Amino acid sequence: MDLHKTPEARGQASYPGLRDRVRAGSEARAGDAEQHVAHTTRIRQRLDALAGHDPLFRVNGLSAGYGNKEVLHGVDLRLGAGQLLCVIGPSGAGKSTLLHSIFGLADIRGGQIEIGGRNVTRLGPNAKLRDAGIACVLHDSSLFPDMTVEQNLCLGGYLRGRHSDAMRATEQVFDRYPFLASRRSEPSRALGDGERRLVEISRALVMRPRLLLVDESSASLETAELDAIHAMLCELRDSEHLSVVMVESNAKRGLKVADIGCLVRAGEVAAVGTGAELLGDATIDLLS
Repeated sequence: MDLHKTPEARGQASYPGLRDRVRAGSEARAGDAEQHVAHTTRIRQRLDALAGHDPLFRVNGLSAGYGNKEVLHGVDLRLGAGQLLCVIGPSGAGKSTLLHSIFGLADIRGGQIEIGGRNVTRLGPNAKLRDAGIACVLHDSSLFPDMTVEQNLCLGGYLRGRHSDAMRATEQVFDRYPFLASRRSEPSRALGDGERRLVEISRALVMRPRLLLVDESSASLETAELDAIHAMLCELRDSEHLSVVMVESNAKRGLKVADIGCLVRAGEVAAVGTGAELLGDATIDLLS
């Protein structure tokens, strides 16, 4: 080594391609950023087309997580009134975190959540339910096991109004679903997994939501039970014009009933389309 050369010259002599590699790395990162922007633009445009010109529900650039861990990175969603959106993706992709963020159960880092044109991003769960009309059925059972089916349903009504309103809404659910009325006096612990899920969804109806969030209905359920849940959600969409965002681990069955399908990977929206369009994607077979 020539010790009379400057440090810079010695560095260039020892690493003749260093500048080229640094320049190539910078160009690659710039190219990746451009591709990401283009992908995000395509996702938004497709969602806008699927949800219509005046969507009830809109999520823009949502970043969220828990504590110091960011799980979602700039997620966009759109949903029209009376539409069902099915969120699919591999385990750990951020599907449940997406619902938690919408309902106020996760830490929002950035982005915006709107319903009916109103910004509800920072509202907590109680305000989301009471003021924005967003109800959520979580993955884990939320029924009180020693309370009857009727008592569990009434609890949903108490969150929205007076005792008389809760009783009236509960009776309307029983009129709508005779199979629940036949079990009204039984403790919820006596119900099967699928029946408990139906009660949880029915309790959400007592709250009279505009938007219903349902997390992982297919976990531990038999095919017939899952079909009954999907049939209930579709009937509510079609007859009540209820908007539904459903996270489903059984991708094929979920997409069959969905107006809009959304594939989430690593906390980002990887693809959107109609349920039928995503069903035609060979990669969906790996998620079912």
